[in-house]
Amino acid sequence: MSSDKPHYLQHRDRLRERFKTGGKDALADYELLELYLFNSIPRRDVKPVAKELIARFGSFAEAIAAPLGQLVEVKGVGEKTALDLKIIQATASRLAKENVLDAPILSSWSALMDYCRSEMQYEAKEQFRVLFLDKKNRLIADEIMGKGTVDRAPVYPREVIKRALDLSATALILTHNHPSGDPTPSQSDIDMTKKIIDAGGTMGIIVHDHIIIGRNDIVSFKTLGLI
Repeated sequence: MSSDKPHYLQHRDRLRERFKTGGKDALADYELLELYLFNSIPRRDVKPVAKELIARFGSFAEAIAAPLGQLVEVKGVGEKTALDLKIIQATASRLAKENVLDAPILSSWSALMDYCRSEMQYEAKEQFRVLFLDKKNRLIADEIMGKGTVDRAPVYPREVIKRALDLSATALILTHNHPSGDPTPSQSDIDMTKKIIDAGGTMGIIVHDHIIIGRNDIVSFKTLGLI
């Protein structure tokens, strides 16, 4: 009988209907997460799990970006569910990357920002990435050229330019994250960028921009007049 069904099944139907009629904006972060968890955890009430994930990590985006080891610390989240959440992150990243492929990056700047943000915004440690472009400013490769601590990632300008030559790239966009949240360039960021620009210039390789990804903001060296 329907009265014997667990109470959360009707709640799931109502939440699905709200999403169907109102889209993602009709749901709070925890409700959107809850909607996904219906499939990952089919036989329990997942609202407490979703709320705990948001309380622990801060938002939907931060929850799916959290490391596996931290996700499984949340009550009700096993390894399978943690992996399911990482699949959402990977899917979002793949979709963002699709929007910058096969098109001149400089003409789709907002798509580029979305992609950089999806890749680096919630990284706990600093990483330095280089987007290698062809002569039509289309993306050839996006590679991590340095990983480090919470406030530093070692970068070697000579290695960046060598890799550009290997890929026959004629232009670069540099990007790295500031896990502290503040995207303001440090003096070492500025000095390192200048070294890459100078090294690339001798080889005919242009640096279009250096983008720093903070927790909530993005800074462009070009916009700041630093390039």
